[in-house]
Amino acid sequence: MSQKYAGLDAIEKRCDQHGLDIEKIKSRLKKQHIETPSWGYGDSGTRFRVFPWSGAARTAREKLSDAAMVHKLTGVAPSVALHIPWDKVDDWLALKSYASEIGIELGAINPNVFQDEAYKFGSICHTDAKVRRMAVDHMLECVDIMKATGSRDLSLWFADGTNYAGQDSFRARKARMQEALQEVYDALPDGTRMLIEYKFFEPAFYHTDLADWGIAYILASKFGDKAKVLVDTGHHAQGTNIEHIVATLLDEDKLGGFHFNNRKYADDDLIVGTVNPFELFCIFNELVDAEMSESKVAASCAREVAYMIDQSHNIEPKIEAMVQSVINCQVALSKALLVDRKALAKQQAAGDVLGAYRELNNAFECDVRPLLAQVREEMGLHPEPLTALKENKYQQKIAEERGAKSGSGGGYPGA
Repeated sequence: MSQKYAGLDAIEKRCDQHGLDIEKIKSRLKKQHIETPSWGYGDSGTRFRVFPWSGAARTAREKLSDAAMVHKLTGVAPSVALHIPWDKVDDWLALKSYASEIGIELGAINPNVFQDEAYKFGSICHTDAKVRRMAVDHMLECVDIMKATGSRDLSLWFADGTNYAGQDSFRARKARMQEALQEVYDALPDGTRMLIEYKFFEPAFYHTDLADWGIAYILASKFGDKAKVLVDTGHHAQGTNIEHIVATLLDEDKLGGFHFNNRKYADDDLIVGTVNPFELFCIFNELVDAEMSESKVAASCAREVAYMIDQSHNIEPKIEAMVQSVINCQVALSKALLVDRKALAKQQAAGDVLGAYRELNNAFECDVRPLLAQVREEMGLHPEPLTALKENKYQQKIAEERGAKSGSGGGYPGA
């Protein structure tokens, strides 16, 4: 083995000591699937300003091209999520064919029911039946797009809420939401899913109609097996134990997917794993634990989870930021796969609090970069994706071809 991957010896030693099969670990890493978002490749900004990036994607095809480059570099990002109407095209079959030609596929469809003027006071919770009809019709249009593109998931996020006490009836809004989502659920084709996302605040500041995983779970439970909860890692109050939520939803067969990002204060949409890598590791630990679980329900649910990135890259180079995001997810999964689950269970059963913590933390502290480099090499990829990105000059190429738009007012193309 080359000196470059000498650090792999430590990983192999850990596997030997703890009865872990390194070949199975590498096989699982090669099968990882991280979906990148179309909106992460175009210009975006804060509430105050959009900062143009030279080479930012301007069309759906350019976004797909950028996503294909990320997959070419990492090997584990084979699909791209679309946001409608931002990515709307006249010919969906042609777009699907183009994606296939460049080595990727179309992923989750995300309706936009928050930017239109009519949605000032909400969409599916609005008091006006005409506005609710408008929102439902748009989601039904997105279901038709799913049929045309072969997409499995309809990813739903709503900005609905109120700013003042007494502004509207909580229960009436809940009833309107349920009625609207039931119609959309009933239109879903077989083999597809409705993923219900939540957010505890913003843009409404008194209450949000889908404020937490409990409300999302209640709704998903009312509709049926095709309705699941989507966890956005930036959509929680400070200190929320996200991995606990993940474990609970897995056990209830209601975890449908993730929107990965990170935040320091509120929903900052920073690159996943940059602020709190231990939290990301703990989330992946619960997912791996469920995959390996004797519980058929949890194991089956874990294997169907959609791993999607939802980030707005405002000051970072778009492609580089997305590659870094995928790498951080690879690192978290690698470390989770190195947990000695038998030893951990033994420590837990014995009530050895610190022993159990150390068992988990020992895996977290492993340097998995040599392992990932080896995996990529075996996949026929450059062992260092970011180095490969710099060497292939893709970012310079698209900057020259596309140029940059002038800056404009506030604008954030993602939820």
